[in-house]
Parts: sequence; structure tokens; C-alpha cells
Amino acid sequence: MRIIAGTAKKRLLKVPSGWTGRPTADRVKESLFNILGDIIIGCSILDLFAGTGNIGIEALSRGADRAVFVEKDSRAADAIIKNLKATGFENISKVIMKNVYRALAELRDKGDSFDIVFLDPPYGMGFEVPVMMSLAELQVVSGGGLIIAESSKREVLPPDVERFKLFRQERYGDTMLSFYK
Repeated sequence: MRIIAGTAKKRLLKVPSGWTGRPTADRVKESLFNILGDIIIGCSILDLFAGTGNIGIEALSRGADRAVFVEKDSRAADAIIKNLKATGFENISKVIMKNVYRALAELRDKGDSFDIVFLDPPYGMGFEVPVMMSLAELQVVSGGGLIIAESSKREVLPPDVERFKLFRQERYGDTMLSFYK
């Protein structure tokens, strides 16, 4: 796994040994950031179910102002911290090692909001819609903000989740990216 573009281009990211997570494939990540283009510059990013921080670190490398990573697995969270140090982004990022719902409540309590939220829960567990409902309820997505859900192509996501509207879907093998605004 590597950073594809930006200030940390070609940096390899650490993955904890024995970790059973499924990092976003480079092909999917490259397509995602081609879709986002320059919109990423100056944004605040929330990377939920962050794994090794692959997506959030790519966003920082491409010009995002800050990123918050939420990952409850301690080995993966440690890898995110190491990857942030290796890429020089530790001062513009934060790692929260908690359950996603508790982390969202904590972010709301601090008055935090984000321009882009990326969520990549374990496939087939049905987390996508409940997490988006929490994002709407807790109001941690900035006005005009964007939610991107990575899921299996077999997961059928609805056209509307609370105030968020599906406006684009892209399929890459078994992976589906769903964009909500």
C-alpha cells in the first residue's frame, strides 16, 4: 500500500502483521481521488473505519487541511500513527481509537464538522446506513459536505439517508463507492 500522489507520493504505508482488515485497493483509491480532484484541497477529512489511514493520508498528501481517523482496532490505530509520522502529517491529524458511534458523539460535543467523510466499514455488516444516519443526527458533516461510502457491490444503499442524497456510484470489481451530498 502506498501514497499515490501529492507531497508524500510513493511513501509506503505500514500494515500491522496479522491484521485482518481490508485496505482500499490502490485502483479504487486512485479513481476516488480522480473523481474528487481539487475539491480535496483545503478540506477537513473524517476517515471512519480508517484501517491503516490509507484514504485520509492520501487526502492530506493531496492538500487536505486536516484529517481525523477513527479506528477501534489498536493495532490498526498504531499503524495510522506510525504512517502519519512517516509522512509528516501528525500535526494536522488526530487518531481516535473508539467505536465509530462514540467517536462521532465526541466530535459533535466538540463542535467539530468535516467537509468530506469517508467510511469503509467491514463488508456485509450493514454499517453504512446506520453510520450515515448518525452523521445526519449528530451534524458533523459541514453544509454542502460529502459522504463517500465504500461497500461491497452486493450492498444496496438507498438513494436517501436522512438529509443525504445519493448522487453517484462507481463500481470497481467487488467494490462500490457511493457518493452522498
